Amino acid sequence: MLNWNQIQANAYAFAKKWHTASNEEADAQGFVTALLAVFGVDDPRAVGAFERRVALDDGHNGYFDYLWPGRIAIEMKSAGKDLAAAYRQLADYTLHLAPEDMPELLMVSDFRRIELRHRTSGQCTRFNTANLPRYVRHFARLAGYEPSRERAEEISVNVRAAEKIARLHDALKAGGYDGHALEVYLVRLVFCFFAEDTEIFPAGSFQSLIENAQKDGADLAGRLAKLFEVLNIPAAELAKKTLLPDWFRQFRYINGGLFADLLPAADFNAAMRGTLLDCCDFDWSAISPAIFGAMFQGVMDAKARRELGAHYTSEENILKVIRPLFLDALWAEFERVRTSEKALAAFHDKIARLRFLDPACGCGNFLIVAYRELRVLELEILKMLFSGQRVLDIHSQLKVSVAQFAGMEIEDFPCQIARVGMWLMDHLMNLKAAEEFGQYYARLPLTESANIVHGNALEIDWNTVTPKNQLSYIFGNPPFVGASMMSAQQKNEAVAIFGKGKRVNSIDYVGAWYHKAAEIMQGTNIRTAFVSTNSISQGEQVAALWDKLLNVYGTHIDFCRRTFRWNNEARGKAQVHCVIIGFSTADNDAPKLIFDGDERREANNINPYLVDAPDILVSSRATPLCDAPRMTYGNKPSDGGNLILSQQERDALLAQDPSIAPYVRRYVGSKDFINNDEVRFCLWLKDASPAIYRKNAEVMRRLKAVREMRAASTAAPTRAMAENPYLFFSAPQTEGNFLCVPEVSSASRRYIPIGFLDKSLIASNKLLIVPDATLYHFGVLTSSAHMAWTRTVVGRLKSDYQYSAAIVYNNFPWPQTDEAHRAAIEKTAQAILDARARFPEASLADLYDELTMPPELRRAHQANDRAVLAAYGIKPDTPEPEIVADLMARYRALTGA
Repeated sequence: MLNWNQIQANAYAFAKKWHTASNEEADAQGFVTALLAVFGVDDPRAVGAFERRVALDDGHNGYFDYLWPGRIAIEMKSAGKDLAAAYRQLADYTLHLAPEDMPELLMVSDFRRIELRHRTSGQCTRFNTANLPRYVRHFARLAGYEPSRERAEEISVNVRAAEKIARLHDALKAGGYDGHALEVYLVRLVFCFFAEDTEIFPAGSFQSLIENAQKDGADLAGRLAKLFEVLNIPAAELAKKTLLPDWFRQFRYINGGLFADLLPAADFNAAMRGTLLDCCDFDWSAISPAIFGAMFQGVMDAKARRELGAHYTSEENILKVIRPLFLDALWAEFERVRTSEKALAAFHDKIARLRFLDPACGCGNFLIVAYRELRVLELEILKMLFSGQRVLDIHSQLKVSVAQFAGMEIEDFPCQIARVGMWLMDHLMNLKAAEEFGQYYARLPLTESANIVHGNALEIDWNTVTPKNQLSYIFGNPPFVGASMMSAQQKNEAVAIFGKGKRVNSIDYVGAWYHKAAEIMQGTNIRTAFVSTNSISQGEQVAALWDKLLNVYGTHIDFCRRTFRWNNEARGKAQVHCVIIGFSTADNDAPKLIFDGDERREANNINPYLVDAPDILVSSRATPLCDAPRMTYGNKPSDGGNLILSQQERDALLAQDPSIAPYVRRYVGSKDFINNDEVRFCLWLKDASPAIYRKNAEVMRRLKAVREMRAASTAAPTRAMAENPYLFFSAPQTEGNFLCVPEVSSASRRYIPIGFLDKSLIASNKLLIVPDATLYHFGVLTSSAHMAWTRTVVGRLKSDYQYSAAIVYNNFPWPQTDEAHRAAIEKTAQAILDARARFPEASLADLYDELTMPPELRRAHQANDRAVLAAYGIKPDTPEPEIVADLMARYRALTGA
């Protein structure tokens, strides 16, 4: 079975050779043969068959281009052919197979494009053949892997290791050993466990040291203290210590500062000795330094330990950052130079000069994975340079080192874990080199280490960590702290970087890392990529953050990954909605790339909203940009809940005093409007005579509570309204029917459910209302054009749309319509309302669920979409990114932005 590094290298070679092939008849079998070889299948006919016949229902035969029973069916077409039709043909053929032959993977390709479907899950992945290396894990079963099991086992190994350390941690802490000393002590023990299982220490040497201690553990602390001392003594000095017991001399000088500090002695008992021996019995060579570090940190926190394994950054997500930032380009360059020994040697020198910085490194996950991937590339270089040579002086040929990597971290313990994690990964990669060239090599004593600086990255001059004239790439995952959740100290740190400006208080904490990176990149070729909360590319935060980045620092976006869930496969997984943005200030000719799910497309320009459009910043606006009616929030009670009634409270009030009925109105919020599952009411006493309600004890009780609540407020406007407790704090609603838009709605819907409400209903401030809207306005706002604009500039609550008048509605460039276009839109808008009316029992949530949307409603929306696009002069089949680009061009023309 090939390992993933070998598969990755094979995939690069395959992509280079085959992505320009085109002829079904001439190249199909060669293409399939080469593809299967990527995954270690040397003879396709040994596991499957070309031109496998299958009997169809109509009496004719069908022929699979290739079938590997149980694994994969492949249909090849010439370049440019319809792959959708090819898939339908392939899927039909599979229905005529015996159950045991049904393949899990269905693949269609025209050589330049590949579509791969998992038959049972229905998941479809589309990509260009040139990009196969990014998608090899989708073919895992061809290499004998079960991806989920493989990943689950890796997680399980790391969790079990961390749980063992957790037990040791608790025992030491219970004995009074705590704080910094405990953290360092555990790091040293982990290194020793790992060293014994990876040939740094002689096999069984560390375990013997513990086994030979007294069974009650009384002398164990002294033995470990002596070992730590020995591990910090150079061999020449150790030789002078003639009285040192021989069994200590088998351990090697480690250096690197890991064992330099003298720690207070720990206390051990028999049970703790047993815990140490249990740790020794575990195979520590199987841990992944890339994710174990974060789990290791978790043992120090009881709450985090309950979700052990949920607090690391998955390697898959790290690769989403480093591949487009530098790794893909390096592999492409390797493919270009691999046949020239001179060029390959120069390329080797180049990657050894690269310098990397993670200014929020935590336990070093990003640094460790990036270092591993650079070492994998270096190993491929050496294999090409020394092809056929089984013995090689590895020490003189390995040029990539941990010293090329640097990080900053505000907490001390993760810094220590990151340094050791880099050493562990270095040793594992040295073992891989030994496997390839048949010569063991351990880089000991440790003379080089990653420069992990303990401190606040927002207060450190990054030049002191890695000088900007040496730095190549900055990357990482700065803290996910929203603007409203930042502490006072974090606010002060951020403002010190942003400077005082319009709405800088609305910028998420991560924005400070963008500005620090942009500043250090000035006059350099440094490129940066950060994982960020998706809010920095949405809503009012965009202009606040990106104005200075674009117009002062000259930043441009090189690639981005649009909103996705940043999570992992472990239990208790945390999910945050994120984006990845790669940016720089120097010119480069690399194609600009937008990743959206499994799609990857090139762009002319990527703007701060992460769309292919000019660099436009949509700022908050008080009134509509075009000739459109005013949108405002619904009615805001600011009443402590006292003007709002449940169904039961309303019924009880009316039973006691029927005369109050005209002043008890149905109260509709965003959730009520969409789901129609919660009926609420309110006291609407606007223009009511006091004589109507003054004698009603329950109403007066509520008004008294409103007055007291408002009077106690810290906000002056609210205190002022204490004099009018019978009124809502704000009541913009007029006495006519009105159009409403929910403030928050699910992004899973193609259209935000909007509609007209009767004047008898009172809209809450969770609805945005347009009192003077017409059918025409409804038609435009519910169209695909307006939805494309909304999806681009709207703020988000998690992934949900958080619609606003100031950003979305007031900046929307309405079409300049003539009477004919306006009439067409009014007609299609009415058709939407008519289609809804056919299902009076259905809520808007029912009607706008993509799985349950009635066909007649969908058709009505499609007709309306066409009518609105026609008013803009946009063709009906125009892709959404192009619609957005058109709307932004109109916005620029209207505003001069």
